[in-house]
Amino acid sequence: MMEDKEDYLMLSGIQHFKFCKRQWALIHIEQQWEENVLTVEGRILHERVDQPHLREKRGDRIIIRAMPVRSNRLKLQGVCDVVELVRSPDGISISGLPGKYLIHPIEYKRGRPKKGEEDLVQLVAQTVCLEEMLVCTIETGFFYYHEIRHRVEVNITNDMKEHVVELAREMHQYYQRRHTPRVKTGPHCKSCSLRHICLPEIMNKRSVKTYIEGKLSE
Repeated sequence: MMEDKEDYLMLSGIQHFKFCKRQWALIHIEQQWEENVLTVEGRILHERVDQPHLREKRGDRIIIRAMPVRSNRLKLQGVCDVVELVRSPDGISISGLPGKYLIHPIEYKRGRPKKGEEDLVQLVAQTVCLEEMLVCTIETGFFYYHEIRHRVEVNITNDMKEHVVELAREMHQYYQRRHTPRVKTGPHCKSCSLRHICLPEIMNKRSVKTYIEGKLSE
């Protein structure tokens, strides 16, 4: 039986969800968005990288750009910036290609490595999708950071994959309820592209309900 695509959420949203659940809900439930310098630079970078159906061979490596992926387990779907197939006797067979290959997802980012895990969970979610689609195990992925022009290798563990499963489950719970949560504000709010929509300064004060009740009692 085919899964209903309407039940699937955007894979890229897991990065927003890890950064801030409220930000994710404003974008993916309330359909609100506001670009800043960081988001514009990131979009331009991905437009350069994401060239659908482009396949490039470099020695024992095959580079596939903008590869669509999805997972029935996570009920997420999206696009991998780059999937690298590395010929190896320890790899898997790929239809139409000679030999066996190890699979490596590569995510392109505009800046430099972050302290948080928001980039990591996106890469791991892509890994889970690829494992399900290709019936394989993937233990290594990469980030390419545009600012430092350097590739960073990531060891992807089972604990990371299970964490992504839990995040995806929680995302679906919020989405089914159409619930935008209140969250604890902090320094990360300053870099948020939705700062002027979310208004974190107001969240730390009285709620709208409390404000109205106060006015009525005056």
